[in-house]
Amino acid sequence: MAVSNLVVDDKEIDAAAATSGSSFYLAMRILPAAQRDAMYQVYAFCRAVDDIADSDMPRAERAAALERWRADIDACYAGAPRTSLRALTRHIHTFHLQREDFHAMIDGMAMDAAADICAPDEATLDLYCDRVASAAGRLSVRIFGMQDEPGRLLAHHLGRALQLTNILRDIDDDADINRCYLPHELLAREGIAVTNPLQIADDPSLPRVCAALAERAREHFAASDAIMDREPRNQVKAPRIMSGVYGLLFERTLERGFDIPRTKVSKPKLRMLWIVARYALF
Repeated sequence: MAVSNLVVDDKEIDAAAATSGSSFYLAMRILPAAQRDAMYQVYAFCRAVDDIADSDMPRAERAAALERWRADIDACYAGAPRTSLRALTRHIHTFHLQREDFHAMIDGMAMDAAADICAPDEATLDLYCDRVASAAGRLSVRIFGMQDEPGRLLAHHLGRALQLTNILRDIDDDADINRCYLPHELLAREGIAVTNPLQIADDPSLPRVCAALAERAREHFAASDAIMDREPRNQVKAPRIMSGVYGLLFERTLERGFDIPRTKVSKPKLRMLWIVARYALF
């Protein structure tokens, strides 16, 4: 299948290639062609703005680049997209994707671009999770064909489950770039001083904070499963795979534990392929 290209900073990238390294790639591959290309285009957008937020450009330049993306998205809705976004624009209209969800994703990346996040309060963490994860979920469930209310609920819970998994898995990687997404309230409850991410990551009380956040992630996974159990099977094949793959990463993270030294969490490739086969074929 020919996949339209997306341009990031005037350089063309293949939308499918941009997606291929993602944990979500296998879930996207099972979709019918139109849905698959729509997901590739949406993911390439998410990847592009994420790369800006995580770049080493001066913060003002990152903010300006994200604002250019906001203008580009607005141009798609105005019927005047730049050439590289014509495919995305077509999918926006076909699947009735909402402008505010693209904007929310940009807003989430702007949070990372504006300052190094360290121990946000609970409300800020939840807002961040909504913007960088659940907003992408809200775009995705429309592509999957879900009804509005169950789709929004699934995006809410699964997005948070996935993002909390990322936070728990990547504590050390985040600390290395001066970030910590663990909530201030949980850290304070365990008497951990909110000084800098590296000191937080090294605190011996950290496992209790992570256990509390892991329980929250588990509740979101369970709520997601309950929603998908009620929906037509063909509409939730892809999110089932996304949830299953991330569920494995979540369990691997818990098995690794949070005591120092922490090792990187690897992807169990054979088990991931079994999840794909289970939901794609049966």
